[in-house]
Amino acid sequence: MKLLNTFTYEIKKSKFIGYYYEVDSEEEVQSILDDVKKEHKKARHFPYAYIIGPKVRRSDDKEPSNTAGMPIYNVLEKRNLDHKLIIIVRYFGGIKLGAGNLFRAYSKTASEVCEIELQ
Repeated sequence: MKLLNTFTYEIKKSKFIGYYYEVDSEEEVQSILDDVKKEHKKARHFPYAYIIGPKVRRSDDKEPSNTAGMPIYNVLEKRNLDHKLIIIVRYFGGIKLGAGNLFRAYSKTASEVCEIELQ
């Protein structure tokens, strides 16, 4: 496992912290998720997406359906990124963002955190 980049985005007092990893197995993904959850005990949500060869998974982690995991996955797929994992930690700021803003916030954070891959 190799951490490639992090990126933080804030909107309406909610904080989105993106983590971008190079990974080789689903076991590695689970280990990273466990570590990130331990590091951010007060965060509300930990949506993620990864592509490891033919293995693809995404999770909204209790966000409204397709507002978190899907936009993260779309970034990985659009950029043809393999053996990559993006986890976005969300700290709820007390203001509901609505499905559209959630989708855009997760999409922006995922896009920005993997910019390092384009250099």
